[in-house]
Amino acid sequence: MDNKIILKAEDLDGYLTDEDQKDLGELEVMFKDTMQYFEPKNEEKIIEGYDKMGHKMQEICQKHPKIKVYSFETDVQAQAEASRVISKLRDERTDHQEFIYYSQRAYEMLFRMAYTNQHSDKKGHIVVKTPVTFPVQNYAVHKIPAIDHKIENTVMCVMLRGALLPSMIVSKEIEEFSSHNYITPFALFKISRNDSKNENNMEYILDLDKSFFNIEQLNGKDLIFADPMNATGGSLVTVVKYLQSQGVKPNSIAFFNTISTLKGSIRVTRALENCTCYTMWMDPVMNEKAYIMPGLGDAGDRLNGCDSKEHSRNIIQLLADYGHNISSLYRSQMFEIERTVLG
Repeated sequence: MDNKIILKAEDLDGYLTDEDQKDLGELEVMFKDTMQYFEPKNEEKIIEGYDKMGHKMQEICQKHPKIKVYSFETDVQAQAEASRVISKLRDERTDHQEFIYYSQRAYEMLFRMAYTNQHSDKKGHIVVKTPVTFPVQNYAVHKIPAIDHKIENTVMCVMLRGALLPSMIVSKEIEEFSSHNYITPFALFKISRNDSKNENNMEYILDLDKSFFNIEQLNGKDLIFADPMNATGGSLVTVVKYLQSQGVKPNSIAFFNTISTLKGSIRVTRALENCTCYTMWMDPVMNEKAYIMPGLGDAGDRLNGCDSKEHSRNIIQLLADYGHNISSLYRSQMFEIERTVLG
């Protein structure tokens, strides 16, 4: 018998309040009104529609302090940077290497929003030995936020495939900001959606036989999930609810997304205690197949390339396919992942 855990969509909707349903319904009407100008394309009306939806989503998010949207939380200059990064990730002309580059930028920006505060964090120092040796060996001093207390209890929890490289990026940021070069442990989960289902009857399947984690390593830890897309929130809720059923009590949960739907973020923060969603950009709705609209396509395929039906890659093969540049940059993270999988 397969060792699998299944969560159903109706379980997720039970976490939404009547007010949540009302807010989401209003946003869906606004998006449908805007869609009528997609074909034929009426750029002025499309801009007007998205402007209204943006204000509405910002208004709704103010009711949910555990939802942190980069484009809502930061200043105008940072918002412009976020817009540019997300527009490149969405663009169908953005190729594989560019997609990786802009994903790295997005997660570095999200990390700063979540963990560094220039006004309240104490300062640490990095003393760097430079290649300049005349007339004496030269050194440079750089100040960084002293945030060891925020990051050195963390474990990276990877919902496999599309979340693998984003998780490595966040882990690398933690290593760089840690005064002790802290390398996060990794917990790897094989979670998938049943794509034969629609949004209203979706199923989420956690395959324990293809997951790799140490349950004792997760209790009392700050669990970080970095998934490019949060559509329904079902994958995260499935994993965390399973861990809780096994006695794991996380100290906190942080969920990092480049794009999230409002519905997915609300579900997650309603369903999971002490969970904060950090997202670069909020999209308004999903279609009936539970794909984000306007979205950016399949982020996993755009990050990792597509598997053939005959030759589906395992996690070690995915790491190998990242190539020399990625493996050199994230060598500590690669080692931790390989150790987790191979023992």
